[in-house]
Amino acid sequence: MKKLFAIAVALNVAAAVFAAEKPVLNVLDFGAKGDGVTKDTVAIQKALDAAVAADGGTVMLPEGVFLTGSLVIGANTTLQLAPRANILGSADIADYPVINVRWEGEFREGHRALLSASNAANVTITGGAIFGPPLPLGKLRNPRGPVLIELTGCTNTLLENFTTQYQQLWSIHPLFCNNFTARNLTIRTVNSNGDGIDVDSCNGVLIEKCDINTGDDAIAIKSGRGLAAQNLDRPTENVVIRDCRLHGSIFAGLALGSEMSGGIRNVKVQSCIISGRQNAIYIKSRDGRGGYMENVSCENITILKSPTFIGIDLLRKGIQASDPVAGDVEKWSRVQNFTFKNIRVQDVAELLNGTNIPAARPLDGLTLTDISGTCARGISLANMTNVYLSKIRVTGYSGELVSSNNVQGKGFDDPAAK
Repeated sequence: MKKLFAIAVALNVAAAVFAAEKPVLNVLDFGAKGDGVTKDTVAIQKALDAAVAADGGTVMLPEGVFLTGSLVIGANTTLQLAPRANILGSADIADYPVINVRWEGEFREGHRALLSASNAANVTITGGAIFGPPLPLGKLRNPRGPVLIELTGCTNTLLENFTTQYQQLWSIHPLFCNNFTARNLTIRTVNSNGDGIDVDSCNGVLIEKCDINTGDDAIAIKSGRGLAAQNLDRPTENVVIRDCRLHGSIFAGLALGSEMSGGIRNVKVQSCIISGRQNAIYIKSRDGRGGYMENVSCENITILKSPTFIGIDLLRKGIQASDPVAGDVEKWSRVQNFTFKNIRVQDVAELLNGTNIPAARPLDGLTLTDISGTCARGISLANMTNVYLSKIRVTGYSGELVSSNNVQGKGFDDPAAK
């Protein structure tokens, strides 16, 4: 009897678990065609809404080309694309409603993203390929055109195992998100403003095993610009970028700023291959930004052929805010505690260009150690304190390895020493 009771309990538990399983909703059952000609916006949105009504589920796109306008993904929903499923953005701007977005650091009108989620927990997008709408939609600025994926105020978001292609506008923009993960993504864009991933005022970010080659910054770390963003006090913090390949075809592989008035802190970059048409890594700000950047470390990095390994410009990069931070000192960003360790550079024109630093607010804390490889020029520094140089063993450069102006620190006399 006891054994039969135990079996009955087990069966009841199994039935309860089965009942609690989330539905798998095939968009074809909601009327989607996937023929690349018929607009499937309404059908796919019906499937997404059904998943929300069921308190979550998986919306599945089978093999095909699904032409669609803007879609909204709700909480506890997985949008799963089969390996040969493609989402193709509609060319009709009317398919992308105008909403309030943060664009280049300030809130303004913009067209809703091709895939969007707002204040939703547990959103996953996985598999297949996502192609943005054709020009001129990516070129629109007033209001801003639709980005590919925009997640606002979301928690526990996972993007993995898909490919994107777009032009002249950002691909992926998480804003005010907590616990955001991007994994195994291949991102391609062309032309200016074609950023790969723009992390904007987010906390708890993991970007790993991504291949990003873009027409602007491959990854950009941001937090708004001007006094409003500084007062909002929503930094981007606790970020890990690892095992990625990053190339910026116009600007940088990895950019910090220039919209960073809300702050940037606790960023770790590990085991990546990085290059850029102007800079592999670019740290940028200007007057009127205020804010801070602190506790950034890069370790076990390979820098491929680039004009500059590290570019630092805190004087003049970026659009001035409509409400700039005032004050002779306060208008400048506070930048401190940057560490670069175990870096290999290949055919870099300049190792580090860090002379555009405000004398009123020097950069405080820059460590370069275990740097090897080839470069044409060395390190130029100005207006810094607590600089430490060690084991810099590069070859091929002409002139001085280190030149400095108003810089305090250690290791200048023999930066190759242990």
